[in-house]
Amino acid sequence: MVATAKSPAGTSIDIRELVTGTGPFGPAEIRGLTQALGKEPASHRELRGAVRELEQVGERSPAASVRLGVCQYLLGRYREALETLRAADGGALALFHQGLAHVALETYDKAHEAFEAAKKSGYDALACGVAAADALRAAGHHDQAHKAIDGLSADAAAAASADFWATKGAILADHGRPDSEVAEAFEKAVAIDPGHSHALFALGVLNDRAGNDDEAMACYERSLERYPATVGALLNLGIMHEDRNDFAKAQACYRRILEAVPDHPRARLFLKDSAASGDLRTEELEQKQRDRIDQVMALPVSDFELSVRSRNCLQKMGIHTLGDLARTSESEILASKNFGETSLIEIKEMLASKGLSLGQFATAAVPEELPQELGEPSADEQELLSMPITELNLSVRARKCTTKLGIMTIAELVRRTAEDLMECKNFGVTSLNEVREKLAERGLKLRGD
Repeated sequence: MVATAKSPAGTSIDIRELVTGTGPFGPAEIRGLTQALGKEPASHRELRGAVRELEQVGERSPAASVRLGVCQYLLGRYREALETLRAADGGALALFHQGLAHVALETYDKAHEAFEAAKKSGYDALACGVAAADALRAAGHHDQAHKAIDGLSADAAAAASADFWATKGAILADHGRPDSEVAEAFEKAVAIDPGHSHALFALGVLNDRAGNDDEAMACYERSLERYPATVGALLNLGIMHEDRNDFAKAQACYRRILEAVPDHPRARLFLKDSAASGDLRTEELEQKQRDRIDQVMALPVSDFELSVRSRNCLQKMGIHTLGDLARTSESEILASKNFGETSLIEIKEMLASKGLSLGQFATAAVPEELPQELGEPSADEQELLSMPITELNLSVRARKCTTKLGIMTIAELVRRTAEDLMECKNFGVTSLNEVREKLAERGLKLRGD
């Protein structure tokens, strides 16, 4: 059975035939392949299989080497892609993708040379110019990048190029231009190419920053429909899912990164934190249930209509609340003078109306005492403790969580226990360790540590 993937237009793409065959293989076919891969994640396996098949060919033709090198680049195997493309036909397509591979490897000077060579060999001049400008931006040469993208504005085709507007938006952002101006450029890119992953990711970041969570999530999700998925979009989307307590979706985002980059440090840490936060969410629900029970157990028995005999017996035994009853066994109740079967049934019915039973917590452990407060701090310590929490230079995630908890100073932070901090959603083990390290640098620690 031939494996195929559907492109967004609905046409079926035979991935194996496209990669290993002898049909057309140019920018249009590559674009169709990446769009189909974005829509059908399972087709990635077919691409890897086709690449392995082509790699096993002893003597490949120059054209086959181009196909293989481009596909190796799409799979993130940039060094292998460069080696394969250098042995290819030396044509414009091979040179252009050499430039893209150099950008991925951060060898920007060589990328610029490759894009220039691709243009001279007949590759689309605007595409080469935009790629070169983006390489300058990635290398940190912001003024040169701005000059390069402005120079391309005169090209009549620039106004209809999604890549041009996406790169222009990124360069404007690097120059600190207003968000409205930056967003306008990215919106033009998306208007031309509704699935442009980089423009959608950038719009997601802008909306995220403005607090437009629904719009941000929609942009991130749309950007992931184009292959390869943007790591930044997956990370940000995962964090937003955590903010909504949807830890399963958050972990799916982090796992998707780790499937492509198994050693990605942030994705691995975020996955661990998300799993811990999911456990904490379960604990939070359990805590709410415990709190509800505590409230019920604190209700005085005098709030209920009991017979005089039952009321007098309970008073003599020192039982004043439903909690006292729930911690008293049936045998202890019956041992009381004048407390008969009728009174016992009355007490049981009263407890059952609140979801409790006699002796339910008879063996409950007595909670441990809280640790005593620390002594009065010295003048130097007081000065340190009065500093704003921003002095700790916490990461964005840890800072957001402390803000949600209303912690504004270092003093307010050290009064909290690790458990207090972990109660904030998204505050996982990594964030906790970070806070402990920052405090330890100043000779401080959390309460209870």
